[in-house]
Amino acid sequence: MAQTLIPDGLVAFVKRACPTCSMIEPQMREAAKARRDFQVVTQDDASFPSGVANLVDDRELDHSYVNNIEATPTLIRYAAGKEVERVMGWDREAWQRLTGVATLGSALPPLVPG
Repeated sequence: MAQTLIPDGLVAFVKRACPTCSMIEPQMREAAKARRDFQVVTQDDASFPSGVANLVDDRELDHSYVNNIEATPTLIRYAAGKEVERVMGWDREAWQRLTGVATLGSALPPLVPG
């Protein structure tokens, strides 16, 4: 594990091969622009999602294993290095609340499993 995860903020675990992750690619860009503490851990393509500066290449799945990621996308909020909340799949209301972007994904379905 060369790159470390942020200890405070939001970390999204995703992969390009996940249809839900591809669907919310624009929302991840929007969240990354709105929050400096938004990081994406990508499991299968080090350039996915495009337009997000804070990407962690997890093709070896080390971070995913340590964080018990069972499905993508998974959004985790960390405080002082500890997980305090987790959302699996696309849950528009939860992603809006956690990112603070009230209109995030407003044109998308409210719930899509990962």
